[in-house]
Amino acid sequence: MKKFLILILICFVQNLFSQTKSTVKNISNDENQVYNTAGIDIAPEFPGGMNEFYKFIAQNYIVPKEKPASLKGKVYATFIIEKDGSLNEIKILRDIGFSTGNEAIRVLKICPKWTPGKLQNLPVRVLYALPININ
Repeated sequence: MKKFLILILICFVQNLFSQTKSTVKNISNDENQVYNTAGIDIAPEFPGGMNEFYKFIAQNYIVPKEKPASLKGKVYATFIIEKDGSLNEIKILRDIGFSTGNEAIRVLKICPKWTPGKLQNLPVRVLYALPININ
């Protein structure tokens, strides 16, 4: 009888403290919360798609003059796409030297507004990371 009561008590406590999954997502009341692209319904998008974004980068990126002849590599950048589509908090995670990171920041600052990411049909701030190829 003791074992049976202990088993019932264990089941009751486990049920009481277990987490439940909700099928309805709740958007936080915090207006400044930043989401990852995996945690939203609709990902942010550059007008015309990523091919147009890389064309924009290629047209506006100025390769530093003091570069060596064989300067090639990737500049890794992160930024937040705001609710209005503007880019904010641009950071360079890794660059290849010769001010390539500073030039990437300059080009991202003049970038046109993106279509913002959405969660439950509401625009949200989204952290975005991407590499920029330098040839």
